[in-house]
Amino acid sequence: MRGFQNLDRALLLKAEAKKILHDIISGKVEEDPALLLRFLVISFADLKNWKVYYNVAFPSLTFDSKITLLSLKVASEVLSQDEAASLSKAFTEWRKSSETTVVPFFLVNIPPDSSATIRQLKDWKTCQGNGQKLLFGFYDHGNRGFPGWALRNYIAFVSLRWKIEKVQFFCYREKRGRPDVQQSLIGEASFPTPHGWDDPDYVPEAIGWEGETAGKESKEKKPKEIDLSSINPASQDEEKQLMHLKLMGWRHFPVNLDKLSHARCLLLGAGTLGCEVARLLMTWGIRKLTVVDDGCVSMSDLVKQSLYTDKDCGVPRVTAIIPHLKERCSAVEVEAIQMEIPKLGHYISASKIASVLDDCKRLQTLVDSNDVVFLLNDTWESMWLPTVLCADKNKIVITTLLGSDSYLVMRHGAGPGTKSGGMVDVIAQIGNLSTEDALGRQRLGCCFCSDTASLINLDRNETLNQHSTVTLPGLTSVASGIAVELFARMLHHPDEIHAPGDISGMDTEHQLGILPHQMQGSLSKCVLSTVLCNSSSNCIACSNVVLSEYRRRGFDFVMQAINDSTHLKDLTGISDLKKTSACSNISTTIPVHLEKLSSARCLLLGAGTLGCDVARILMDCGVRKLTVVDSGRVVVSNLARQSLYTSDDRDTPKASAILGHLKERCPSVDAKGVKMEIPMPGHPVSPNEAASMLEDCKRLQELVASHDAVFLLTDTRESRWLPTLLCTNENKVNLVRIRE
Repeated sequence: MRGFQNLDRALLLKAEAKKILHDIISGKVEEDPALLLRFLVISFADLKNWKVYYNVAFPSLTFDSKITLLSLKVASEVLSQDEAASLSKAFTEWRKSSETTVVPFFLVNIPPDSSATIRQLKDWKTCQGNGQKLLFGFYDHGNRGFPGWALRNYIAFVSLRWKIEKVQFFCYREKRGRPDVQQSLIGEASFPTPHGWDDPDYVPEAIGWEGETAGKESKEKKPKEIDLSSINPASQDEEKQLMHLKLMGWRHFPVNLDKLSHARCLLLGAGTLGCEVARLLMTWGIRKLTVVDDGCVSMSDLVKQSLYTDKDCGVPRVTAIIPHLKERCSAVEVEAIQMEIPKLGHYISASKIASVLDDCKRLQTLVDSNDVVFLLNDTWESMWLPTVLCADKNKIVITTLLGSDSYLVMRHGAGPGTKSGGMVDVIAQIGNLSTEDALGRQRLGCCFCSDTASLINLDRNETLNQHSTVTLPGLTSVASGIAVELFARMLHHPDEIHAPGDISGMDTEHQLGILPHQMQGSLSKCVLSTVLCNSSSNCIACSNVVLSEYRRRGFDFVMQAINDSTHLKDLTGISDLKKTSACSNISTTIPVHLEKLSSARCLLLGAGTLGCDVARILMDCGVRKLTVVDSGRVVVSNLARQSLYTSDDRDTPKASAILGHLKERCPSVDAKGVKMEIPMPGHPVSPNEAASMLEDCKRLQELVASHDAVFLLTDTRESRWLPTLLCTNENKVNLVRIRE
């Protein structure tokens, strides 16, 4: 590239000009007029980045003797009606007689009887005298009222070769392949013979780089650029992966792919929730991820955390997660940081204060440089500092909390007194904080605003309520999907972080539907409810008084809040609230029959997006006997959506590709794959295919009969008909998951 940039463009152009002058003097141009139309291309192919840089020059000779334009008129004004008609006819016949290429320069000979003829340049001597009108013609591709650049070299040739000082020229133009006398031009130019041009060592000056103008000092020209990324296999893969988002735009609402691809997402946690959220964000077109975690992959993680395999055991999650994300989407940019987030209530000794302060500053920098933060931490204590930092910088925050059989997904409201599009002077804001956001609406609360009761009962060395360490398998997938969907809706909402909270049943004109503040669900009760919670003046994370104190004292306040359990309660007024009685703990434990689960034989019809998750979650439940039926192959658009496959599986039958990934996560699983297309009503078969189709029906019947439960995870209603009939006949457990 440096060599391309340092090329002496003026010297290259002079070399081409010297060739043109030599061809004029030697007479080669008379035999081959195209020699006057030289061009020069310099280029550099940046193959690594799929780009080509280039400049183009069309050398035009310049001498100390200037070309003067004496006259210029439209051809129809100069020629008589008969001459114009005769000339058009002559050009039409000449074009038909040209078997290969059109000669760019020619002679137009018009005798007194107006019978025009087109002659070659080498016939110049025979066209002299007898009152004939002789014009030096050339194909002019210009579309304005001035001659094209080719005229300069043509006049130089006529004057230098044939000693003609005044040249009558004809700019021949066409319209839709036919002569256009109304656009063609006829003019006259003078060119006095320049001094010393016939010297063998004479080198004429030249112009011709695109963008240059005669008589003006040449300036460095910025190279033109050809972007070949569309033929880059990685770009083609990216297009295929984004196709489902484009289809969503056509069927539901326009997806802003540019906004999604530029959004920077910070994931605090790379465990069970972090794996699912990261993968689902990629399916939404997110390509800039930062993941923070301080743990390592363990054997017990493999069936719960969808990205890791047995090879990752003992490896830090932030190290292990990068290649797995890249395997599913090569275009994603992942920054992984191993760091422990300072936790509220975890006392910091004097020897560790400096290290914790560094972590605080690093976390602050990460929050500043990202657009959205996903709180996927294991404990409430580790969520406090990120919540404060995000409220201070007015960042979008999505929190996901898991119970034993329930979940909460919520978005935090805007920070108090913050402005859309950036922070104004912090000191000026401290006295103007309010419970309203920049749009004058009541602020929505954060994840700590609804938890005041538990904070009242908080004593030194107690920990805040934390996620349940034992959750129902599959709960993570549900909560993660809702979290990413909530973020996508929020990003497409015109008010983004300032969007008001909606609840179920509300009418909305927005194309995405309602945008809830909180969504609470329970798998055991089969419910999903939307909750609206405004900011609390006693909140320990986003209230006015906490933000004011943080902006005034910075991390000194953070250190005091971590080490002194009463400081936040006193600061926010929680200490003055009435102490509540401990809530009764209602057991939600579901008795698990491990032997029954391990011996259950499950048949999965479909190994796509649903099949991958169902198979993995069944193993997490303790199921060890799986049979997977599918007729398709893994394609690049599957990789981000179908959690088990990687780029190594491309073009592999799903029924066989899935087996290896199930074994990686649970070596004791007894999994079988069957590549078979399920017979479908409404899809007629030819007589030649009837026998094969009957065999498939019998094979499916045997599979249903030999299994205890059948999961219908296929894409179409037709493919679910025969399995449903067989399951009903065999009285089998039949579970259907339909994607609409």
